[in-house]
Formats: sequence, structure tokens, C-alpha cells
Amino acid sequence: MSKIPVYFMPGLAASPKIFEKIQLPEDRFEIYLLEWFLPEKKETLVNYAKRMAAEIKHEDAVLIGVSFGGILVQEIARIRLVRKTIIISSVKCQKEFPMRMKFVKNTKMYKLIPTRLFSNVEYLLKYSKNERMKERLVLYKMYLSVNDVKYLDWAIENVLIWKRTVADEKVVHIHGDKDDVFPIENIKNCIVVKGGTHAMILFKYKWMNENLPRIISE
Repeated sequence: MSKIPVYFMPGLAASPKIFEKIQLPEDRFEIYLLEWFLPEKKETLVNYAKRMAAEIKHEDAVLIGVSFGGILVQEIARIRLVRKTIIISSVKCQKEFPMRMKFVKNTKMYKLIPTRLFSNVEYLLKYSKNERMKERLVLYKMYLSVNDVKYLDWAIENVLIWKRTVADEKVVHIHGDKDDVFPIENIKNCIVVKGGTHAMILFKYKWMNENLPRIISE
């Protein structure tokens, strides 16, 4: 029996290194890691998805996306025939966004986010007084892949203005009950990981390794 090709897409600006602890049985699965590339000027998410889809070399692939990567793989699945789409720590439609994100979108406050600062993590670490923020920045530094300001501006905007209004029932959604980016109370029809945060792909890898083979194969 041929192996199932599984393509992993990391979250916003993240490196494929976030999947370094994910292990699938090698006799059943082949893992492929996708990476963010820079968007073209004023590029739509749909067009970006078309370009990313060209990196997928199998017609029966399983797509797994984390956070913004989860949004992207759903867009890819609209234009490519895939075996299954799995999202982790992500959303399936606008209704699953928290109220604060809807407010930022409607007021266009996201245009005021100082993304230039986030492209200089060393500076933020030096002056941050909040220990929890420092922990997040250390992780961000470890797993950051793209720190280009134009990419960050594009990515943040395209998360918030994602146009999908109705969830695709075929999408398999894995979500942590401690996710503070996309709170669980807004999420419908998902596999709940107890104690899972928004970064659970890093910290709940044992759960992922135990359960992903079954979820992929079902």
C-alpha cells in the first residue's frame, strides 16, 4: 500500500521547525513541510493559495495547517483535490473569530499595528518587562521564518479580512481549550485538546503523535 503524503503548513511567519517533534509512522506516511514565501504587491489570499498549491506535488495529499496556515490550507483545498484538510489552533469561518478581532477588522485598527517592531525581536526582548510576553518572544525568535514587514502587514490583514462565512463541514478541526488567540467558546465542531494553548503544536506534540495517524486515516 502506498504511503499517504501529508503536507504541513506553519502559522503566521512561523518556520516549519514548529513541526520538528511531530512524528508519523514512516511505513504509512510521508511528511512534506511547506514554507511561507513573500506575497506579491496587494496579492489576494486566493492568489497566494494558488501559488502555494503549486508546491503540493500529490493529488491525494492530506493538508495540515496551524493558525493562519490553517486558513491557507482551507483556501488551497478549494482549488486542489485533496484527501483531507486538518486545521490546528485555527478557525473555519468568520463566526469563529473572537469579538476583539472583529472589532479590529471593522475599525481597520490592524493598520496601526507596529509590525516593524515585531521584525526586530531582539529589540522587543530587551525592553519587554512582561515575563509572559518575554516567553512568547523567545518562542517567536526560535521559530520565526519570515520577518519581512510587508509580509507581516499582508498576513495580519488577510487573517482578519478572510471572507469565508460558512464553515466547510469536511474540515477536521483540532483545537486547545486554553487557546487565547481563538478562544474555544467561539469554535464549533472540533476535537478538543485539554490544556492545549495556541502554541500546542509545540507543547502537545505527544498528543499529536498519538492521535494524528488515526485522524489522518479515518
